[in-house]
Amino acid sequence: MINFLLDALPATVDWSRAQFALTAIYHWLFVPLTLGLAVIMGIVETCYYRTRKAFWKDAARFWQRLFGINFAMGVATGIILEFEFGTNWSNYSWFVGDIFGAPLAIEGIVAFFMESTFVAVMFFGWKKVSPGFHLASTWLTGLGATISAWWILVANAWMQYPVGQTFNPDTMRFEMTSFWDVALSPFAVDKFLHTVTSAWVIGAVFTVAVSCWYLWKKREQKLALASIKIASVVGIVASLLAALTGDNSAYMVSRVQPMKLAAMEALYNGGTDQSLTAVAWVNPMKQPDYQQQAQPPMRIGLPNMLSILATHDPHGYVPGINDIIKGYPKVDGTREPSTRDKMAMGRRAIAALKEYRTLSAGAAAAKSQKTGNVVANTASVHRICQLKEELRATMSYYGYGFVKDPSQIVPYVPVNFWCFRIMVGMGCLFILFFLAMGYLSFRTPKLPQQTWLHKVALALLPLAYIASECGWVVAELGRQPWTIQDMLPTWAAISDVQSSSVVLTFFIFLVLFTTMLAVEISILCKQIKRGPEHSDENKAEGTNA
Repeated sequence: MINFLLDALPATVDWSRAQFALTAIYHWLFVPLTLGLAVIMGIVETCYYRTRKAFWKDAARFWQRLFGINFAMGVATGIILEFEFGTNWSNYSWFVGDIFGAPLAIEGIVAFFMESTFVAVMFFGWKKVSPGFHLASTWLTGLGATISAWWILVANAWMQYPVGQTFNPDTMRFEMTSFWDVALSPFAVDKFLHTVTSAWVIGAVFTVAVSCWYLWKKREQKLALASIKIASVVGIVASLLAALTGDNSAYMVSRVQPMKLAAMEALYNGGTDQSLTAVAWVNPMKQPDYQQQAQPPMRIGLPNMLSILATHDPHGYVPGINDIIKGYPKVDGTREPSTRDKMAMGRRAIAALKEYRTLSAGAAAAKSQKTGNVVANTASVHRICQLKEELRATMSYYGYGFVKDPSQIVPYVPVNFWCFRIMVGMGCLFILFFLAMGYLSFRTPKLPQQTWLHKVALALLPLAYIASECGWVVAELGRQPWTIQDMLPTWAAISDVQSSSVVLTFFIFLVLFTTMLAVEISILCKQIKRGPEHSDENKAEGTNA
């Protein structure tokens, strides 16, 4: 198997990565709206529960209808995404399935069934259960979706920061040693908080955009204004929380994935008192020769801000790409090994594992057949113990044994650099946008007449999705070439399949997912044009008013 991993065809690796990226990008078009609308519809129904006004009931049912359409599409793409671990990444699944599979199993057994149970009550229980139980079902539907996101993000965070596991050379698998270390790792907690709050931003932007469309068309103005007030508050809170968790995320990345941070900043040569790049020219179509450049051309930086972001110390040391490849001093006084040193230790781990497997198989055969002399068997057992110690010392660098050149551990800098800036720039814009919408909806009566602002809200909706996708691109492309950080590169994780099979399914999924997205957009637009269904009680309230 090791020979296959070393000689894996680049085409199979590239197409497998492309297929997984395609599925993940499409899936993430549905997930954040599900999480975001869950908060909006929960608040709207809470208003109905407190006031018992039919207007709020109709508003809640409207937003729940849009939630349901999106929810169904997200489930379909998510199932395909999980299957790809077995079809395209079987070596990965074999090595770490005992760890990676646990949170996914919990997500399927607990969270998914929780969602499916309460979503049925939410949609069909208006006249069958009490208002309090229905309100609880609405919030529990959103909580189920959020818990589902938690376990999936725990699995993803473990790939970024593997903890709570040990390698068993007898089974050739990584095995979990502490469930709580995996489930509650600081990387997982921060990733969850940042991802969920950014999803709330998309839900708020979507709500404001739909409401502004109604104001632009001079329809459903009461619903639109009430929804904008709620979404503005949610959006402001979520945007500020996303910024706060994003700051902590940068700190975590600097500790466990310094190469990702260096790629995000196009930081070739690091040091102390590092400035944060505000503006620079990084060619988006070409990987820079990081060994020849001190910094990107036309760079303008914010003094000491990168050191603050990465170390919470204005004078803190931040390593660049060249520093990571050559080795650099760490905060605790030790020195991080160079990439070539790690490659050497990784090859020692591979060699030790190979010898261990051979000797273990021979010892097992001798024991079962009761053959061989005592001296030889004793020497074999002693050597097996030595190899176990060798594996304990070098296994953390096992993945580097598959690296042929240090340049292979450098992510594609231009994509990480620009995606990070798009994400941060749009996040700042959304804070200003929600502040403006909140002020106009709460403090002045002019919002229905601000046609230009309605168009801005509609234009920001696709930009919100672009910013969210950019965040995931940085998270995943920034840790390349690793499927598991430092432990398993992509070319050692793929299945033994022909690239032609992956190419075929790539285009099948491309057509399928594009069709699903087009169908969802079409259904959503039809439902938005249709508007909320006004109950008789709401009509009576409107007449009395």
